[in-house]
Amino acid sequence: MKIRESDMPKEEEWAKLFDPNTVLKLLGVDSEVKDVADFGCGYGTFTIPAAQVVSGKIFALDIEPEMVQTVRRKAGELKLGNVEAILHDFTFTGSGLAPSSIDFVFLFNILHAEDPIYLLKEAYRILKLEGKVGIVHWRHDDRFRDDPFMKILPTPEQCVRWADSVGFRFEKQFDLKPYHFGIVMKK
Repeated sequence: MKIRESDMPKEEEWAKLFDPNTVLKLLGVDSEVKDVADFGCGYGTFTIPAAQVVSGKIFALDIEPEMVQTVRRKAGELKLGNVEAILHDFTFTGSGLAPSSIDFVFLFNILHAEDPIYLLKEAYRILKLEGKVGIVHWRHDDRFRDDPFMKILPTPEQCVRWADSVGFRFEKQFDLKPYHFGIVMKK
């Protein structure tokens, strides 16, 4: 099941919106983190830099074959043996990863899905005790409030409330101006 259309920019434009290393540092992703699951890995914007710092494996899941191929190609070019790019509909059948097996889950620009609670429950299921979920999402921009895309964007407060309802504990929130916000929740 495809996530509701989010008008994801082309890769060149997407790359200008983030400094992935800064975002990962704010999330607390470093060599202390072992295994990571990236739900909706896209172009590998965060998968590839994370693979260069974590001590374990990155499971990069996406439902788009082109995205999975892109991540595989990039990981191959950089000789990153710890990236497993997986074509899988995690929005419908879960991640396929074992319970309590992952240290960190990335939920980046994906909680506008029809069922964000399902994604959070799956993240919770696969995380080890004290594992973390990083949420990064587009922020509302009142200049575009009539845009249908703006109407499906969750607020930071909604994301925290949803994660809390699944059992996560709030750890921190940060601003990724001008377009995004970030949240870290702990199991």
